[in-house]
Amino acid sequence: MTPIDILFPLIFLVLTGYICGKTGFIAASQLEGLRRFVFYIAIPVFLFLNMYQANLDKVASSQLLIAFYTPLVLCYLVVFSAKWLVNKHNKAEAAMWGLSGTYSNTVLVGLPVIIAALGAEAGSLVFMIITFHSALLFALSFILSSSNQGSFLDILKPLFINPIVLSISTGLVFNALDVHLPKLFISGLNWLAEPAIAGALFVLGVSLVQYSIRQAWKSALLLSMTKLIALPMMIFAFATWLGLSDMHTAVLTLMAASPLGVNAYLVARQQQCAQATLAASVVMSTILSPLSMSAWLYVLI
Repeated sequence: MTPIDILFPLIFLVLTGYICGKTGFIAASQLEGLRRFVFYIAIPVFLFLNMYQANLDKVASSQLLIAFYTPLVLCYLVVFSAKWLVNKHNKAEAAMWGLSGTYSNTVLVGLPVIIAALGAEAGSLVFMIITFHSALLFALSFILSSSNQGSFLDILKPLFINPIVLSISTGLVFNALDVHLPKLFISGLNWLAEPAIAGALFVLGVSLVQYSIRQAWKSALLLSMTKLIALPMMIFAFATWLGLSDMHTAVLTLMAASPLGVNAYLVARQQQCAQATLAASVVMSTILSPLSMSAWLYVLI
């Protein structure tokens, strides 16, 4: 299977969504309802089922977490420090740059690519690793930012009620405790989970219509190169140095090579800082990601 075979269905779904949004076939009100179904029902159920049914003996590994999160935090701090040295009086903007260079759209882009290229077992590895992804990077951004509004607990509260974090955590607990759910209930959940990946990619395409790269394309290009090339290289090198298996190294690298997730832009909007830069980075990294992920697939697989 070539990278084109793996990526074309994903690109096709995103492109179809973009055309539907651009032509007005999907209105803003319709998009909101579709987005709520995908992100609050289909994807959480999909993640719960995969975590609930995963073989934890094969996927649970502290070494995987170390191999992924150590270079991730290092890359964040390098980008943050570089931006802060250039503009010393704006830690908030430097924190948003750090987030833009490291936060991955794993569920919508990385996960479908990894499952298509490496199989369902590799998907289980992804679920284990991304449990802490948003919480760590968002918390780090809030801590390093000097322009937070409200208490620290108020800002972090949405992370602990995030449907992705909750669904993965609940599936992990049910799996670890060996909770047996009725087969009919599992069958119903499987039907709800069926449209998760396709729906997420379609919604991503429609959502891209809302963002622009005109205002901050130079910064967006720099951050996209950091996200799509520098970060995966760091994680690939670190995983290789630790002696991880080829499959584990490929999973971690492809996760890192995913484009910037739109939630990073939502954090910037909440902080009222670097909104144009992060919105442009979301679009540009998503547009460039088929090229970068194709290159990584050739190297890894």
